[in-house]
Amino acid sequence: MTAPPTRPPARPTADRPSPAGPLAHPLARRWLLASCVPVLLVLGMALTVPAAPSAATAGTPGTADMAGMPGMDHPAGDAQNLDARDPAAAGLAAERNGYRLDLADPGPTAGRATDLRFTVTGPDGSPVTDFAVHQTKKLHFYAIRDDLTGFQHLHPDLAGDGTWTAALAALAPGTWRLYADFVPNTGPHAAELVLSRTVTVPGEAAPVPLPAPGGTATADGYTVTLTARPTAGAHRLTAVVSRDGRPVGDLQPYLDAYAHLSAFHEGDLSMAHLHPAGTVDGDRGGPELTFQALFPEPGNWRVFLQFQTSGQLHTVALTLRVD
Repeated sequence: MTAPPTRPPARPTADRPSPAGPLAHPLARRWLLASCVPVLLVLGMALTVPAAPSAATAGTPGTADMAGMPGMDHPAGDAQNLDARDPAAAGLAAERNGYRLDLADPGPTAGRATDLRFTVTGPDGSPVTDFAVHQTKKLHFYAIRDDLTGFQHLHPDLAGDGTWTAALAALAPGTWRLYADFVPNTGPHAAELVLSRTVTVPGEAAPVPLPAPGGTATADGYTVTLTARPTAGAHRLTAVVSRDGRPVGDLQPYLDAYAHLSAFHEGDLSMAHLHPAGTVDGDRGGPELTFQALFPEPGNWRVFLQFQTSGQLHTVALTLRVD
């Protein structure tokens, strides 16, 4: 803002006397002070307004950005999952929001397949029997050893009394964490919950070192490349699937998407919330797959990408570094 232009003083003439007199200088000083105040206010505001985000940060989606993305079927208010200090939010607790995971069996036996039975009790203490369909299933069950090996992703059977049965493949000796991922059928805004418990499989455990972080991994002849280097928080991940150096475009629907992504944190085994984006259109998925990810903390994450071709399920595992 600038002061209005001033006109030069009129020259004295016979009928227009000079503006000299006792009030001339005080009035001029008062006018000058009044005209400068708005300018000073604007300058003060400019110094206190925070700078706009740079181009490097403006493009990083935050939690609010992800709330409306396709595939993010848990409420936007569930951003508390980003708090790594809350074990329940990271899937590391057996109870949350009044729901509790209870194992009906003492635990698996080393080297033998196990039909593991468990229940999810609700806030009233009774086994829950009504679950919402979540990625085509009422419950997703995961098992992983504390060295991030032996990953299993199962879809248990539910009995009428609320007992689930998960057909676990043989587990190696060691400490395992078992996760139940579900949405109670309590209404359209019910939150996705992840509860877990640990079990010890008897025997001498032989820990496996975690593979170094890298953007590419191969399984069953398929190569998966992650093209993002995320930081803790909400991000998009993009994976590209290829075979023999050629992009793959015949992925079949799996759990109402062209791929399923799971991730577990090295050390505490926190579970990340990863959801596929996009729609399914026949057996023509790939080569590019997009996911929305909520990584609650930095560090190394073991990522398991599952996809299906010709009726066969493939699982590719790689280590992702989250800053």
